[in-house]
Amino acid sequence: MDHISSTPFGRPLSLAMVAARVRVGSCPQDTIAEKWKVLDNLREAKEALGVSDRALSVLNALLTFHQDTTLALNADLVVYPSNRALLLRANGMAPATLRRNLAALVQAGLVVRRDSPNGKRYARKGEGGQIEQAFGFDLGPLVARAAEFEKLAREARAAAKARYLLREEISLLRRDISQTILVGLEEGLPGPWLSLSDRFKSLGAMPARNADVLLLEGVAKDLRALWRDVDKCLTDHLEKENLSTNESHSEQHHQNSNTYPSNDSESGCRVEEEETVTSDPEAPKQPVRTFPLSLVLKACPDIAMYTRGGEGIRTWRALSEAAALVRPILGISPSAWAEACDAMGHDNAAITLAAILQRAEAIRSPGAYLRNLTQRARANQFSLGPVIMALLRAEAQKERSHG
Repeated sequence: MDHISSTPFGRPLSLAMVAARVRVGSCPQDTIAEKWKVLDNLREAKEALGVSDRALSVLNALLTFHQDTTLALNADLVVYPSNRALLLRANGMAPATLRRNLAALVQAGLVVRRDSPNGKRYARKGEGGQIEQAFGFDLGPLVARAAEFEKLAREARAAAKARYLLREEISLLRRDISQTILVGLEEGLPGPWLSLSDRFKSLGAMPARNADVLLLEGVAKDLRALWRDVDKCLTDHLEKENLSTNESHSEQHHQNSNTYPSNDSESGCRVEEEETVTSDPEAPKQPVRTFPLSLVLKACPDIAMYTRGGEGIRTWRALSEAAALVRPILGISPSAWAEACDAMGHDNAAITLAAILQRAEAIRSPGAYLRNLTQRARANQFSLGPVIMALLRAEAQKERSHG
C-alpha cells in the first residue's frame, strides 16, 4: 500500500491538520528529538500553543506507547493504543474527556491522525513480524516542530521571569510608598502627603496573579513615578533639617562641664535634651532633632533589642537609654561618647550610635569610627541624612532578598 491517509475517519478535515502534515513532510528525514524534552517544552509553552494540562496528560500517555526515548522522522512514529489502554495511562480520565483532548492535540498540530478505513487503531505486520502499516496517531509533528517548541518555551520562561520581577518590584514599591507616606503623615512632616496618599490609592490594589506583562509594566511605571515624588519629599525634608541643624551647631557655644560622668557608668551620658544657647536665658530650650523617631527605628531596627525590660523604643529618651546600653558593648569609651553628645547633641549622637550598631559587622573599631564622626560633626562636615537613607535602602534590600 503506497498511499498513507492523513484524513480523519468520520470527522471533518481542518487546515491545522493539513499544516501539521505539511510540516512533517517538509522536515529533513534525519531529524530527531528527545520525546520527554519535547514534552517539557510543551508544558512551558502550553499557553502560546493553546493546549491544556489535560491535553498534555493525554500526549504523555501517547508517548509512553513509543518505546524509544528518541523520536526520529525516518522511523515509525505511529502509536495505536486503544482508548481503554489510553484511559489507564491517563490516570483514569473519563472517555468523553479523553476523546475531547485527543481532538485538541490534533487541532493544535501536535499529532496527526492516521486513521484506518474503519477508524480502528491497529498495525499490520509482514511475514517477518515487522510492522508494514500502522493506523493511529503519528508523533511526527513533535519532531518537526521540536525547535519551535523549544523557542516558545524559552519565550514563556522569559515572560514568566519578567512577570515575577515586575510583581516583585510592584510589591516592594507599594510597601515602600505606603510606609513612607504613613511616616510623613504620622510625624506631621511638611509636604503634600495627603495628595501622595490619594495618588497611591488611585493606583488600586496589587494586580492579579494572571496579569500580563503589559499591565504589570504600566502599574510599575506609575508606582516608580509616585515613589520618586515620595522619596524626593522625604529627602528634601531631611536635607532641610540637616542644614538647619548644621547652622544651629555652628552658632552654638558648647559647654562641657559636669554634664557627663567621668566613671564608666551604665548610663554613659545623660539623656537630657540638647540645649541651644540664646540671648534670652529664659527662652524655652528645644532639642535639635533631625529625623522622625519612627524613621530612625526603621533604618536601625537592631537598636530596639537593647531596651530595659524589652519594652521597645517609643520616645527619644528611650533611644538615648538604649544607646547608653549599647555603648560599652561596642567598646566605645565614656569620653568618646561624651564628645559625640557634645558635638552632635544627645538625640543625634544616639542616632549615630544606632547606625554604628546596625553596621557593626562592617566597622572594625566603633570607638575610633565614632571619634572620627565627632570630629567631622564639629567641623560641620557630617550629615546623618545620607547615613539614614543608606541604611533604609540596605534594610529594603535585605527584606527583598529574604522575600
